[in-house]
Amino acid sequence: MALASLAILLTLAGYAALCALSPFGPCRKCRGTGIRTVRRRTVKVCRRCRGARYRLRIGRRLLNTGRTIHRAGTRPATSERRFTAWP
Repeated sequence: MALASLAILLTLAGYAALCALSPFGPCRKCRGTGIRTVRRRTVKVCRRCRGARYRLRIGRRLLNTGRTIHRAGTRPATSERRFTAWP
């Protein structure tokens, strides 16, 4: 049981390191080419990566979402300051 838990934790740590070091991976839909062939050999730009050939990894997307939520929750409330003649 401990060995299985350790293996899972090592796998997650490895994927987290991969997402931190290389946040973009090749697009799975177009296999990293940026174009797709559809019916009768028609060539189109890949809709998933928009022809950029790379996509944001799922782990990096989760990290970015977590950062956004944390930043929104800890940000001090901004009040509108208006210019006054006297400080």
